[in-house]
Amino acid sequence: MQARIFQIDAFTTKRFAGNPAAVILFESFPPDDVMQAIADENNLAETAFLVPEARDYRLRWFTPKIEVPLCGHATLASAAAVMERLEPSRREVVFHSASGLLPVKRTATGYVMDFPIRPSTRIELPCGLDRALGAKPVEVYGNAFNVMALLQDETTVRALAPDMDAIAAIDTPGVIVTARGSEPYDIVSRYFAPKKGIPEDPVTGGAHTMLIPYWAATLGKTELLAFQASRRGGEIRCRLAGERVMLEGSCVFYLEGHVDI
Repeated sequence: MQARIFQIDAFTTKRFAGNPAAVILFESFPPDDVMQAIADENNLAETAFLVPEARDYRLRWFTPKIEVPLCGHATLASAAAVMERLEPSRREVVFHSASGLLPVKRTATGYVMDFPIRPSTRIELPCGLDRALGAKPVEVYGNAFNVMALLQDETTVRALAPDMDAIAAIDTPGVIVTARGSEPYDIVSRYFAPKKGIPEDPVTGGAHTMLIPYWAATLGKTELLAFQASRRGGEIRCRLAGERVMLEGSCVFYLEGHVDI
């Protein structure tokens, strides 16, 4: 069996930056172990699997290790695959996912995703987190999906060199670190998820569903420009809208072809 595949750099306007994702189109989802094997073979932060459903698409995401309930950059890449290659006359698409309906609209410069927010509450410093990061957080917040550590400043965020084995030992799927940004960015962040097979994710849309509610309240504004300060780096235009957050970014196609299953 053959399936169409795209590899796309998301949250960037230039190739070899942002976050690369694979997008694979099937008529129906293969068995889970097959999708996991494909994601492991691709060895990217996420592989997105698309299946047409009437005018919409069903969407699932796999890291090299596990299936995840939400992935921002691979959703952005999936929208680009649909609206630039599969159905180039379309201006919007709705994905059916484990996180509900995810509408995406095309703009003059990219795509805007409509995601549910992931609120968080302040928690005690998890045992070993400061040692794992090599920096002491000012505050720590948590939910079922991630721990978010507020650091002293942007320089600290950018300079971190965490102990990934120690990060993996923390009782959380992933660790976000963040601080106020410098012009033109309102906030900066990084994301570490070795438990998911992603030591550092280059640009993480899902993390911003937790970041933006916090920073919108802290900064007193609902529109923020965010930068994820990984080696590849990428920016996300964000807008808080009640229980939803709009995440806007651009995509660049890198590879197109077929996979043999």
